[in-house]
Amino acid sequence: MFARIMIANDGSKPAVQGLAFALKLAKQNASELHMVSIEEIDYMPEFVEEVREEADSAARRYRGVVKRARELADKEGVAIETHILRGHPVRDIVRLIQELKIELLVIGATGHSGFYERIIGSRADRIVQLSTCPVLVVK
Repeated sequence: MFARIMIANDGSKPAVQGLAFALKLAKQNASELHMVSIEEIDYMPEFVEEVREEADSAARRYRGVVKRARELADKEGVAIETHILRGHPVRDIVRLIQELKIELLVIGATGHSGFYERIIGSRADRIVQLSTCPVLVVK
């Protein structure tokens, strides 16, 4: 049904639940599976060194996320292609959907920035609004 599925994974519990669901879907449909993790960079850092420190910290955190995703994918017998990007999660996920011609995006209902989402609005909501493909939000 879906030839290309993408899971957005920030390592949070809902994202890991989304990954498990995406793996099952990909296995059932013999789909190509992509996983994206975004190293969010502050738009207005005071010093260039802050950007380097944030990028290094995010890179270390996402190494574990990618390793766990590959282990789960191997266990399910599903090939997974991973993408780690630096930038803004909503903008870059929507752009990657278009570039890879993704047919279904799977995301967790909330992520690591729950406080931001309660105050400013849910990134999941923005992705649903801006995505060019169907979005499955896993709770």
